[in-house]
Amino acid sequence: MFARSCMRTSRAFSPVNIAKRAASTSSGASAEASAARLNVAAAASTAVAVGSVAWYYHLYGPTAQASAPAEEGLHSADYPWVHQQFLKTFDHQALRRGFQVYREVCAACHSLSRVPYRTLVGSILTVDEAKALAEENEYDSEPNDQGLIEKRPGKLADYLPDPYPNEEAARFANAGALPPDLSLIVKARHGGCNYIFSLLTGYPEEPPAGAQVGEGLNFNPYFPGTGIAMGRVLFDGLVEYEDETPASTSQMAKDVVEFLNWAAEPEMDDRKKMGFKVLALTSVLFAMSVWVKRYKWAWLKSRKLVYDPPKNLGGH
Repeated sequence: MFARSCMRTSRAFSPVNIAKRAASTSSGASAEASAARLNVAAAASTAVAVGSVAWYYHLYGPTAQASAPAEEGLHSADYPWVHQQFLKTFDHQALRRGFQVYREVCAACHSLSRVPYRTLVGSILTVDEAKALAEENEYDSEPNDQGLIEKRPGKLADYLPDPYPNEEAARFANAGALPPDLSLIVKARHGGCNYIFSLLTGYPEEPPAGAQVGEGLNFNPYFPGTGIAMGRVLFDGLVEYEDETPASTSQMAKDVVEFLNWAAEPEMDDRKKMGFKVLALTSVLFAMSVWVKRYKWAWLKSRKLVYDPPKNLGGH
């Protein structure tokens, strides 16, 4: 076999092959020119793509967020929310205070229709407190033998009641404006916690000079269009906290924002705990897989290849 390969090599350098390569020199030159043009085009397109990404990064920063009406208003500051850190959980005392602010201030207009009483147990209220709170409201029971629907006290499986019986009643009570449901408001608004906190604390004493506010609206620079139907609702000392925390406007806004963040994702603490367990387990499994791979492939990685030519070519 080695002799045959040598003979093929000798034929490759024959005058015939040299003549053929000489005849195809012109076609090879055109092929090289075409390949060069393709390389230049690829390099140019790559440069344009990288330049576009760099320019977009320069204009809008590292976070690419979808366009939203909230961008028309003043952008809220980025506050250091502790519960958003990877190894931090909700401040459950703050959640309890925030739920109190919601009940005494926000619940008069805004619903929390996706939150049942049972989710409050263990995070905000005790079992007895949640049951007592549910029994303060009445809910429709199953039809009886005569087909009549009677009222019954609430239970843990029921959801927090709406302040209005229907949308029309809500609009009539708020001069045509519909107060949004707050169950997922943190996820539904551009900016999340930062936007809601800035909105609640962003009402000035008087609109700035030159600001045009529609009839029946209130000026708030963080709201799209700066005209919002909801007036300022948080004032110093409005709520008396059970733990005697000073109820300033910013403190109440901070507490209710944390509560609304919990309402939007009550599973956050469990999700972080499970994520930490997954990372720890996968790290161990990855280390074991690397060790097994090195053990199984050691014979292949450590082998030595030696070329042993034939001693006698047999006259070929």
